[in-house]
Amino acid sequence: MRHSKKRNTWQVGLTVATAFGLVTLGSLPATASSPTPSSQPAGVPGVSKPDSHDTSSPTDRRKSAFAAAAAPRRGGAGGAGMGDPYYPKYGNGGYNVRNYDIKVKYVPDTGLLTGTTVITATAEKALTRFNVDFALNVSAVTVNGAAAKFSKSEGLELQITPATPLAKGAEMKVAVTYAGVPAKTLVNGSTAWVTTDDGAVAVGEPEIAAWWFPSNDHPRDKATFNVSMTVPRGLQAISNGTLQKTAYAKDTETWSWQESKPMATYLAFMAIGKFDITQGKTTSGLPWVNAVTSRGGDAAKRAAQDLAKTPEIVDWLASQYGPYPFDATGGVAPQAQMGFALENQTRPVYSPKFWSYGSNLGVIVHEQSHQWFGDSVSVANWKDMWLNEGFATWTEWRYEETHGGRDANAIFKQTYDDVPDSSLNFWNVIVSDPGPGHEFDSAVYDRGGMAVQALRNKVGDPVFWSIVRGWLADHQYGNAKVTDFVAYASKVSGQDLTSFFRAWLSTAGKPTPSPELGFPASMLS
Repeated sequence: MRHSKKRNTWQVGLTVATAFGLVTLGSLPATASSPTPSSQPAGVPGVSKPDSHDTSSPTDRRKSAFAAAAAPRRGGAGGAGMGDPYYPKYGNGGYNVRNYDIKVKYVPDTGLLTGTTVITATAEKALTRFNVDFALNVSAVTVNGAAAKFSKSEGLELQITPATPLAKGAEMKVAVTYAGVPAKTLVNGSTAWVTTDDGAVAVGEPEIAAWWFPSNDHPRDKATFNVSMTVPRGLQAISNGTLQKTAYAKDTETWSWQESKPMATYLAFMAIGKFDITQGKTTSGLPWVNAVTSRGGDAAKRAAQDLAKTPEIVDWLASQYGPYPFDATGGVAPQAQMGFALENQTRPVYSPKFWSYGSNLGVIVHEQSHQWFGDSVSVANWKDMWLNEGFATWTEWRYEETHGGRDANAIFKQTYDDVPDSSLNFWNVIVSDPGPGHEFDSAVYDRGGMAVQALRNKVGDPVFWSIVRGWLADHQYGNAKVTDFVAYASKVSGQDLTSFFRAWLSTAGKPTPSPELGFPASMLS
């Protein structure tokens, strides 16, 4: 994720917007307390002590063969939350989703969204009831074809009681029919929905799914997606993956997309409006689709010019990190002044604000790098955000040094020098555990990027690339914690890197330059 308000300029003439992010180092103790948020951000539920939970990845769980058994006489309730340390109520326990089949209709004139989503899942325990996360009004629910009882409880919780209890290992087909005006549907006083003059955009992090489809809304439960959107004639509807078909009726058209690789719910998106659409294939044969608002003026024109370079950027990223993990790529720049870009799987969504001042390849490099760091290998918990944003920030540095700009150590030094020792709101952020609501603090990105370059300096390029490429390959389509990366890097390098990462990610204050912490030679006295 990248925010458009803060900007730096590369010496090679590219405009770069800094971002926010967050990370946590689990078992690595912080040497100072992380800052306490002065207020809880809108849309974020209160935090309580996390429940115990299964930390295995959805990919691993899918590999287990479940045999559907007869329905039990007794069962239990699925947990209302997955026990995330920051947001315990995010997601739900008791089942694992394999696929979302989303069919929605959107009317821009009224803002009304209607739809039915079928969730195909596997019960991980015997269930008499379970929850999904959803904000809109529900009119009907069926489970395996039979009408089910349902009720809304606190926050986003939709509690469902199937007519027949579900056995452990049983397949669940949960169909939810619903309607509502997402722009007027407030949770904790706010909506994540973005309305535009010609349509709408469903995009956000960590929350957006609940405003357009019911889900198990946590990155730990990935699934494949089928998304069909019916809109008025003359509008286009863009989503993740590959376009399967476009069907036309008298007054409407339906766009159907499919994402065949596991995807976290917050990465699913839809963008409805008037777009100029271009498409083609990369040199490696990967299909790409770009969609840029037809009403965006000069900023949209610049966005289209830069997005046309997405294929070569993705090919370059593959040369750095290994094969591209998905079956399509591209980008979307809607008529939405939302002030951020997001790494939506296969097709990031960008605010045109990123092109207000000229070319901005940096934001494309950042978001496309997330296809590896964040989308393919996703966080196990929201506090592990450094695994996404630290590496995406460093990838911008790597791109610059391989495209005629400064080398990464020069960018490291400038970043370090530009933030005074007295900037405690930066240096005192515990990057590995910044606290709920601070997942996107700039220190997670910038100090996080420095940590990656420091690792490179400490272990040397050959070992560094073995760590990074091996990590991505070994954890593809799964989830991971920061502590997992620390252990992996230590194993591959043959060094105990615990104290190194503690200094960079879980210690308050500005690190003192030293060879042990991987500082560039130019910064050592």
